[in-house]
Amino acid sequence: MPEALRLAKIDLHLIRVLHTVITEGSVSRAALKLASTQPAVSAQLKRLRALTGDALLVRSGTGLAATATALSLVEPAAAILREAQAIFGERRASRAFDATTTGCTFTIAASDYLDPLFLPELVARIQSGAPSARIELHPLSSDYDYRKSLARGELDLVIGNWLEPPGELHLGKLFTDDIVCLVGEDHPATRNPRGWNEARYLAAEHVAPTPFAPGVRGFIDEHLAQQGLERHIAVRSPHFGLIPLMLAQTHLVLTTGRLFCSRYVDALPVKIIRCPVEFPPLAYYQLWHDVTHASAAGRWLREQVRDVARTLASHALPARRRANA
Repeated sequence: MPEALRLAKIDLHLIRVLHTVITEGSVSRAALKLASTQPAVSAQLKRLRALTGDALLVRSGTGLAATATALSLVEPAAAILREAQAIFGERRASRAFDATTTGCTFTIAASDYLDPLFLPELVARIQSGAPSARIELHPLSSDYDYRKSLARGELDLVIGNWLEPPGELHLGKLFTDDIVCLVGEDHPATRNPRGWNEARYLAAEHVAPTPFAPGVRGFIDEHLAQQGLERHIAVRSPHFGLIPLMLAQTHLVLTTGRLFCSRYVDALPVKIIRCPVEFPPLAYYQLWHDVTHASAAGRWLREQVRDVARTLASHALPARRRANA
């Protein structure tokens, strides 16, 4: 088929069908998302197979799996849809979005390192401003590919801390925090602060969060490695919010931001002490992809995240000063 004739058979809706069918991996789910019918989407998939010369979706067990060609078409299709939105829909979509009536779903992946109050406050703020919206929260863990989910439009935002955030994503810095150690009240370092030096810090038994991805160091260990240093990690835990309880009953050491630690000094027998190794400030970000960059709903969500983070950080200042080591 001549190239001009092939292009003449493609319209914007067909591109949207292509992107939706591949990302959903299901004709029935794609039909629901497109507000269409399964026979109509099946017919459009048949057209797409003829145009691309590829099966796009193939049987895999009891479901369907995207072919390598199909996966390679996801980002080009998303780029075309973004450009069309920028040309035809941006201003209209911005005017049309109303948080008080929207029924959209906000999907967020977040670490719990930032502040134990952060996600509860964010959920309360979203529900107050957008009472009909739905919220899906995902943990940042080694078995969750947040970069792929952002690129596919399955995820609106990722919130966490990175020494160097992924370069292909948009970012908004929420705030920075200084690095301290949190230990149980009877830890040897609390009895002999002057002896708490770099060598004793590195040799101590540390508790650390499970990395976001296999083989990837976290903020603390990445910086130590850059200095040619390595600490002794005795415990790895995916449950960051439970670590202060571990410290209260052991001689483990947690190295993280002062804001997180300050939430526990009045509730548990734990104490903030200085970290003998110099670290850069711990920077927290919200990250998002081009797929949602121009979305009015996405902008509204990012504003809520920014405002909650700033409010919590400012309210925590008095407690952080009291807990200063």
